[in-house]
Amino acid sequence: MANFAKSNAPRFSVDVYQNQYLPEGAQEVNAIVTVTSTGGGTTGGLPLPVTDPARAPLGDGGSAAVVVMVDCSGSMDYPPTKLRNARAATAAAIDTLRDGVRFAVVAGTHKAREVFPGNGTLATADPLTRAEAKDALRGLSAGGGTAIGTWLRLADQLLGSADVAIRHGILLTDGRNEHEEPGQLRDALEACAGHFTCDARGVGTDWEVKEVTGIASALLGSADIVADPDGLAADFTRMMENAMGKEVADVALRLWTPQGSRIKFVKQVAPTVEELTDRRTQAGPRAGDYPTGSWGDESRDYHVCVEVPAAEVGQEMLAARVSLILPAPEGGTPQTLGQGLVRAVWTDDMVATTSINPQVAHYTGQAELAQVIQTGLELRKAGDEAGATAKLGRAVQLANASGNADTAKLLSKVVDVVDAATGTVRLKAKVAEADEMTLETRSTKTVRVKR
Repeated sequence: MANFAKSNAPRFSVDVYQNQYLPEGAQEVNAIVTVTSTGGGTTGGLPLPVTDPARAPLGDGGSAAVVVMVDCSGSMDYPPTKLRNARAATAAAIDTLRDGVRFAVVAGTHKAREVFPGNGTLATADPLTRAEAKDALRGLSAGGGTAIGTWLRLADQLLGSADVAIRHGILLTDGRNEHEEPGQLRDALEACAGHFTCDARGVGTDWEVKEVTGIASALLGSADIVADPDGLAADFTRMMENAMGKEVADVALRLWTPQGSRIKFVKQVAPTVEELTDRRTQAGPRAGDYPTGSWGDESRDYHVCVEVPAAEVGQEMLAARVSLILPAPEGGTPQTLGQGLVRAVWTDDMVATTSINPQVAHYTGQAELAQVIQTGLELRKAGDEAGATAKLGRAVQLANASGNADTAKLLSKVVDVVDAATGTVRLKAKVAEADEMTLETRSTKTVRVKR
């Protein structure tokens, strides 16, 4: 393990958990890489007590920008409390902005419209602009369709106008993206990826889970359901507090492998499961970067699987070098924030080679849990009761074995649990739509392994 940091930024550490021992001829090495960021003035969104501006952390007000995108399509008026709660939630988020943060509010329908400040740029948060922004929210009204790609492109344009370290979006929708082709949303997400991160929320039950989770996944943010619009203000406040706590943006997980080795897959496994394998960008000979987004005070786990050349007993090698990289300013040198090593040692000791590392075993189970929930719900919707029962039963078994109590509770609203240990369940005859959507939306949330 190693860690590196500037004095005015969070400290990063990298820990590698693995069983490095392989039987003769084995070629697959698995490791859990835990990345932890601490210090640097992160406060979870509270005002920063900075006495010397030159030593302000990266996430101080002047180096962050946020755009809130509010669905104002016609369906937001059914019932009228939905848009009223959306206004109140946006106002609560604005109140949470730290002085100096650049911000804007966008109304989204079949087109995107600037609500505040409305001049093609971003406002700077202070008591006056926060009051003006909340006053502008009174002009929000429902009407028109839904074309989320246009909202994201306007947010990208606004955020790109600011010279800041942290760029973040918050997106709220209550319906399906029916007024643009699926390819248009995909193109917008590809255009915005790497420019800003974005949290996405679906309010009510008339939106498409895969659309909302896909937005959050592509833009390295969180996704969730707010089934009751009354909960929007509290959720928006939490999202904005989390955004205000970010200190470092665009951190990459760089994996270097020696000649003859290759990365089979990379996925984030805590706090949520997120596939990163296909997001690799080349970073020199035999090295690739995987995006991780913005960081504050937090810890995340990644599962790295490396294929190495087969070897004989007694041989050992470095299977991969894991580094955290902060991109360089124009013309500068990238900064290494932390580093860890993945090793491979071939032995004929059967006890050593058959021992499964607890971290690897735990997160392999958590990734399977997310997959079987999603598959089970799809089978249930398709009318395959036997298939759905088998998959959701396996999900109950995995949630029980890993101590994932939150997911187990959500599953219990979709199936009747006969025996959690064996995964014996019965599908409920009637399931509330909000309960099913909550389970699907939160299926990728994991629990940390107990070390």
